[in-house]
Amino acid sequence: MASSSGSVNDRLRSLGITLPPVAIPAAAYVPFVRTGNLVFISGHIAKRDGKPWVGQLGRDTDTATSKAAARAIAIDLLGTLQAAVGDLDKVERIVKVMSLVNSTPDYTEQHLVTNGCSELLAEVFGDKGAHARSAFGVAQIPLGACVEIELIAQVA
Repeated sequence: MASSSGSVNDRLRSLGITLPPVAIPAAAYVPFVRTGNLVFISGHIAKRDGKPWVGQLGRDTDTATSKAAARAIAIDLLGTLQAAVGDLDKVERIVKVMSLVNSTPDYTEQHLVTNGCSELLAEVFGDKGAHARSAFGVAQIPLGACVEIELIAQVA
């Protein structure tokens, strides 16, 4: 894994990533909660062109496509994390990622889909991006999205 040299914003620029604003919650919850030095980011669903990125793994979408969706979610999560802390250089560690993958009962590559998020976090944060993780297959995700991911970060 890469070291954490340079600012997070420099790494985002070098990756060609512009962070989006915080999405308005679609139900009765808030985008993030900060308690002490931890920030809990609510689940973000995959979006493509501003609309839910729909599909069920093992039925009508594949691992590579949904891995790209998980990477897109990571970018949205970073936008929310930036709104929560003001500056991503305040992130001391990505603690945990939990991924829900809309999949058929026989699909077993949820962990590979979730790598789309995990790999981007490592690119952006270096060693601080190494995190604990869970990846689950679920029968459905809100709005038919193929993936939903939440994140916990430790901040200064």
